[in-house]
Amino acid sequence: MPRSRNKVASRARRKKVLDRAKGNFGRRKNVWTVAVNTVEKGYSHAYTGRKLKKREFRALWIQRINAATRANGMSYSVFMNKLKAANITLDRKALAEIAYSDAAAFTAIVDKVK
Repeated sequence: MPRSRNKVASRARRKKVLDRAKGNFGRRKNVWTVAVNTVEKGYSHAYTGRKLKKREFRALWIQRINAATRANGMSYSVFMNKLKAANITLDRKALAEIAYSDAAAFTAIVDKVK
């Protein structure tokens, strides 16, 4: 009895990888062996990028808070310490949004903490 190879599933697997390799240049988009490497490397970059995005946004929030606190005559580290001591539980994302969009409200927060 001959071995069954399930051509339909094999073709679907290859088609899925080649669809994901679309947009690449040259053989990277239409040669199976090259496209597989391209797609796998793209997945690893995407995984790393999802981790880096979190770091970069936190750094951006800290920069925005630091700029706003220095405009109000205080440093970032002192502000965050006094914020914790005053029992104000706003996270960096919310503080950065307030500092960016509503300077008067952020000034009120800084005055309350002083």
